[in-house]
Amino acid sequence: MGATGIIFQREFNAYVRSPIGYIVAAVVLFIDGILFFGFGLGVEGAMLSGQVLRRFFYLASGMTSIAAVVLSLRLLAEERQTGTQLLLDTSPVRDREIVLGKFLAGLAFLSAINLATIYMPLLILVNGKIAMGQILVGYLGLTLIGAAVMAIGVFGSALSRHQLVAAVVTSLVTGLFFLFTALSQAMDPPLSRFFRALAIHGTQFLGFEVGRLHLRDVVYYLSLIYFFLFAATKVLEAKRWE
Repeated sequence: MGATGIIFQREFNAYVRSPIGYIVAAVVLFIDGILFFGFGLGVEGAMLSGQVLRRFFYLASGMTSIAAVVLSLRLLAEERQTGTQLLLDTSPVRDREIVLGKFLAGLAFLSAINLATIYMPLLILVNGKIAMGQILVGYLGLTLIGAAVMAIGVFGSALSRHQLVAAVVTSLVTGLFFLFTALSQAMDPPLSRFFRALAIHGTQFLGFEVGRLHLRDVVYYLSLIYFFLFAATKVLEAKRWE
């Protein structure tokens, strides 16, 4: 097992052993359930099953993003707060392996939470008719938007040793990418197209909601993930020399 795998195992086990992991999971599942039954099945008679499923993925994407912010806060900031960052800095492990291992651990735990919501689409399947492709593409979208926000969180966590500061930075950057959707609707071309292309939700997530997989949307999320993980790596490298 390489350094990335060791860090992944260590961080994932920390989520499993920590109360915060179970608290986040419980809150996300509880609120997802309320939203689903209130805004999905609650108006089932007025919508087709595919539309109910689309609404589920729309609502779940918001909770996934919030959970990603919370789960990412401890990844790097906690290391400095507890003094264990020095052990990582003096160990034969590269900064990109630290960032990648921690990111993958957070994403794996977040994906496990999302997977636990599978009973909701299955309830739609029992009561109506939906395509399995829409379910699979929808969950891929949840994974990608969660990974993108998690990468932003890793970057925010790398900037400060204080988790509160990391939370503020992560929330501001993530909120800005969500705000781009509203800005694209308020602006005239070419600014509207520019902000629409940057928005983390809106047009980029719409295809996943309805079960249409577009390569451009996947590339967008992967590019966002790469950019912020790369930025987090550079922050760690700079801090080694402080």
